Amino acid sequence: MLGERKSKSILLFGAFFSIFALLGISIDIIVGSFNGGGLLKLSQTAVDRFNELHSNTVLGLYNLDLLNIIIQILLIPSYFALFFAQRGRDFAFSLFAFVLFTFGTSIMVSANVALSMLELSEKYFNTNNESQRLLYSAAGEALLAQGKHGSPSVFLGFFIPTLANVLMSIVMLKSKVFGKLNAWIGIVGSVFMLIYIILINFNFGIKNVAVFLAMPGGLLLMLWMLLYTIRLFKLSV
Repeated sequence: MLGERKSKSILLFGAFFSIFALLGISIDIIVGSFNGGGLLKLSQTAVDRFNELHSNTVLGLYNLDLLNIIIQILLIPSYFALFFAQRGRDFAFSLFAFVLFTFGTSIMVSANVALSMLELSEKYFNTNNESQRLLYSAAGEALLAQGKHGSPSVFLGFFIPTLANVLMSIVMLKSKVFGKLNAWIGIVGSVFMLIYIILINFNFGIKNVAVFLAMPGGLLLMLWMLLYTIRLFKLSV
């Protein structure tokens, strides 16, 4: 009885974190829409980023993917719940998908430069010494080369968790715990996003075209998350 209660608590815990992640994704969509979101509209130089962080810290951090990092971390308990719910049907494959997702998330978090750029921005505006400012701007350019959105340097951090989405959806398809529709929505949405991630992170010259894949892919993944969240709640009762 106690073991069953703990199992249901894990599923409920994961369901709640899925809701928090969905709320974060919704905020991302709203902010991106009002901000006229697009890779080509992002500030390209470190000094431009410093100015953005100085004038609007929240927007500056958003444009440096801090919200994506928070959402990704929130999804770790959700992924554990997905593994836990399906461990009896396909332990090895579901565990591998969870480990892969966690590994990819750790890469994404370690590559993110939002807080480091904020610190450099504060130092940049707290000095009037031009040589110091040049030093901070050079450091900022080095950070952007390491973790700018839509660049090869952050490719693995976005690609690996999305690949884990495909694998977890395949587990759903095989285990039948979440239903075939839920599984296929996850597979199709994840494949769209994988293509999008490849196109925007490497210079194929079609970034504007790639952005059109993000909308159907993102909406399908939100629906995938919503459906598995509902199922997690049902399993936790």
